[in-house]
Amino acid sequence: MFKQITIIGFGLLGSSIAHNVNNHKLAEKLICVDADQLVCDKVLSLGLADEATTNVAAGVQDSDLIIICTPVGAMGRIAREMAGHLKEGAIVTDVGSVKKAVIKDMQHHLPANIHFVPGHPIAGTAESGPESGFASLFDGRWCILTPLEHTELRPIEKLTQFWESCGCNIEIMDAERHDLILGITSHLPHLIAYTIVGTATDLEDDIKSDVIKFSASGFRDFTRIAASDPTMWRDVFLNNKDSVLEVLGRFTEDLTALQKAIRKADGDYLYQSFDKTRNIRRAIIDAGQAEYNEPEKEKKLD
Repeated sequence: MFKQITIIGFGLLGSSIAHNVNNHKLAEKLICVDADQLVCDKVLSLGLADEATTNVAAGVQDSDLIIICTPVGAMGRIAREMAGHLKEGAIVTDVGSVKKAVIKDMQHHLPANIHFVPGHPIAGTAESGPESGFASLFDGRWCILTPLEHTELRPIEKLTQFWESCGCNIEIMDAERHDLILGITSHLPHLIAYTIVGTATDLEDDIKSDVIKFSASGFRDFTRIAASDPTMWRDVFLNNKDSVLEVLGRFTEDLTALQKAIRKADGDYLYQSFDKTRNIRRAIIDAGQAEYNEPEKEKKLD
């Protein structure tokens, strides 16, 4: 599909993409770029890439597809570092959970003779590092592409074919809509999980030990989400703050309504609220988005 692909950032997503590139022969040559030399060494020892370097400029030369898999806060700097070293006609994309800020940070650095097609595969676990990746991570998952208005059709088609080869379903939408949807489905749940686990952390030692010992499934799920990469999520909230604050305001209103219902012993309101949300879960299951097709020994996060 491509002669040479460069993946920048070899955490869970970068390494999982590499597994797919290798398994499905999506490139003749695969280059790893990571700021950590130890990660580069690990990538080579795992056989995930043909070459590995900490130098962004050197790593992107002659590549037809560059996929940036770093925290979103670093993407503008990476675009600046690679701008003068990109092959004419190359496709540059990313996997960031935020799109408006990524486009703003990257677009003005990239030359006019390349194709910038921002993307976001909605897939992940709480694990990180090059050894955490696995090929089935993207199976049946959605990858959202948010091309710019002037983007040519051909690079969008090539990137669509690439992600479909990795197992993804493709959706194309504008960046603002993406950020609002992900603010509801991903960013707010993570913020709530971090808050609940943080509350437990601040409890007195004797209570906290019992909370850990007798954790019910709900709290265990929150701790699993809250174990995600703190750098990545710090950058997500700082770069999607408008959408997050909007959905957080709506959530706060709904939470206040539930608080009043509990105080007033309004069982009918509570039942109707819980029944409505149960229907959402059924719809997610029916859509095939409830579970990951990942190896059982590596299964970490729904």
